[in-house]
Amino acid sequence: MKARKKPVVIEAWEFTKKALERTDSWLRGQKREYLHLVSQYGGEVLYIEIDTLEGRMRADLGDFIIQGVNGEFYPCKPDIFHKTYEVIE
Repeated sequence: MKARKKPVVIEAWEFTKKALERTDSWLRGQKREYLHLVSQYGGEVLYIEIDTLEGRMRADLGDFIIQGVNGEFYPCKPDIFHKTYEVIE
């Protein structure tokens, strides 16, 4: 059997220092128990740990944070994101 993913629109943002400044309030307003900002002394965010159905996963700078169809969050490496998703406006 062959199958094709159904087209589903998701929310996503690229984890960059600049994007984090713009989306920090959005991120902190989401399901905070699932998202953990890991920062160094002085407050600079180094990476984000995300509790997913598969366990805790790490999103590094340059990765995408995706909010799935059920409101869950998970990280996605840039190459996989660009192969899997088409950006819409």
